[in-house]
Amino acid sequence: MAEKILMPRLSDTMLEGVVAKWHKQIGDKISKGDLLAEIETDKATMDLESYQDGYLLHKGAEDGGKIIVNDLLCIVGKQNEDFQSLLLVDNNQKPMEKAAETINTTATIDTAKTEADNSIPSEVVLMPRLSDTMTEGVIVSWNKNVGDAVKKGDLLADIETDKATMELESYKTGFLLYQGAPAGTKVQVNDLLCIIGAKDFNIDNIVKNKANLMAAQVPSSTPKVETTNQIEKTVASSSPTINNSNERIFASPLAKKIASDMHVSLLDIKGSGDNGRIVKQDLTQFLENKKTITAQTIVTKSESIEGDFIDKPVSQMRKTIARRLSESKFTAPHFYLTMKINMDESIKARKTLNEGDNVKISFNDLIVKAVALSLKKHPVINSSWMGEFIRQNNNINIGIAVAVDEGLLVPVLRNADQLDLKSISASVKEFAAKAKDKKLQPKDWEGSTFTISNLGMFGIEQFTAIINTPDSCILAVGGIMQEPIVKNNQIQVGNTMQVTLS
Repeated sequence: MAEKILMPRLSDTMLEGVVAKWHKQIGDKISKGDLLAEIETDKATMDLESYQDGYLLHKGAEDGGKIIVNDLLCIVGKQNEDFQSLLLVDNNQKPMEKAAETINTTATIDTAKTEADNSIPSEVVLMPRLSDTMTEGVIVSWNKNVGDAVKKGDLLADIETDKATMELESYKTGFLLYQGAPAGTKVQVNDLLCIIGAKDFNIDNIVKNKANLMAAQVPSSTPKVETTNQIEKTVASSSPTINNSNERIFASPLAKKIASDMHVSLLDIKGSGDNGRIVKQDLTQFLENKKTITAQTIVTKSESIEGDFIDKPVSQMRKTIARRLSESKFTAPHFYLTMKINMDESIKARKTLNEGDNVKISFNDLIVKAVALSLKKHPVINSSWMGEFIRQNNNINIGIAVAVDEGLLVPVLRNADQLDLKSISASVKEFAAKAKDKKLQPKDWEGSTFTISNLGMFGIEQFTAIINTPDSCILAVGGIMQEPIVKNNQIQVGNTMQVTLS
C-alpha cells in the first residue's frame, strides 16, 4: 500500500528543508536504506534514507524546492499503484491540522469546504522561527497584497527578526487571501501570518477562530475590542475603535497604537484606505502637519514643553541583546583574567605577511588564529555549559563580535584552527559586510564555541565582555599602545596590547 513520507525535522531549529538533490526518480525501485535525497536544513545538508521498500510514485518538490517540516516529501508504494487519494487527504487535512495546532487546538476549523472547482487547497502560513533566539517578528513590508496571485518561491514579506531583516518566500501556489497583520506590526512565532489558497476559498472560520483565541487571551481587566471577520480589502477595516461620541472609526491596528501612544484623537484624521480606513501613513501625515515628526521618528512631547526628548522604538535585535546579555550576566558567574602582551614581534610579522600581497592581514586575524591554536592546545576551554552537563566541543568555532547600527551580531568562523590567515581575513571581512547589510543567515551565527570581542580599533585600551552563552569564555581585546617596557634590564618604548578573558 502506498505510504506518504513527510519532511522530517533534522535539527532542533529546522522549520523547512530544501531538496538539494533527488537520488531517486519517479518510477525507480527503492529498497530500505537506499539514499532518497539530500536535504538542506538550516544547519547542514544531510542524507535522507528510505525506511521502506517499493517504488517512488510522487515527489513533493523538485530539486531546489522548499518543503515545510511534516509536509509531503514523497510517496512510496507498489509499482503503478494509484496514490491520488493520498494527495486529496493531504490537501484537505493540512489546513485543518496547521490551523488547529497553532490558532485554537480545541476549535473545529472547517477549511476543507472549498468550492467544487477549487483546485488549490487553503494553506495557513505561520510566522516562522527565523533564528534560534527569535520569539516574534516584525512585518517590515508586504510584497504581496490580498488578492494577488502567489507562486512557490515568490517573495511574500520582509520580516525583521532579532538579528536581521530576512525575506520570506512562499512555499505554496495560490492567492493571498488574508494578511494576519499590517506592515510594522509584531507577530509572535507560530502565530497566523497569512493564508494562501484558492481564489474563492472561504476563510471566515480560520479568521474567526483566531479572533476568538485572541479574545480569550485578553485579561478580564482589559476591555475587549470589537473585532470583525471580514477579510482584508474589507478585512482592511480591521477592528473599529469606539469613541466617546459613539461614532465608529475604522483604523489599522498600527495606526490605533500610534494614536494611543501619541494621545491623538482619530476623529481629527481623514483616512485614505478602503472605506475611509485610517492607516499609518494618514497618522504620519497628520503628525507631520503638527510638526511632531522628526526624521521619521515620532516625537513624544509634554503638554507644555515641545521637543524635550525623542522616543525611538526598540528593534527586535536590541531586545534580544538586552535579554540574552542580562541572562548571561546573572546566570553565569563571571570572573576576569587580564594580561598585557608585547606585540612587537606581531607587528613585524604582520608587516612581512602583507608585503606585496593583495589580502591584507589585520591584527584581529592574527588574534583569531592565535586563539584557535590555543583552544586546540587546551581543549577543556573549548566547552559549553549545557545545564545538566558540560559539552567539550571537538570543533573550534570562533564567534567574531561585529557592531552594527542596530546593536551587535556574532557571526561564527567554523573550524578556525584549520584556516590559514588569508582565509580567516577573507571570512571576517565577508561576515562584517553581510552583518552591516543585514544579510547574515541563521547558519552564519549559530554554533560558536568561543567568542572574541575586539574594540582596539576604537582606541579602547582595556574592557570586559559578557559571555556569549553557552560558551564558557569570551576574550575582550584592547588596542595596541606604545608605552615604556623593561627589556634586558633597559627601559624601552614597546607596543603592548591588553586582553581580558571573561
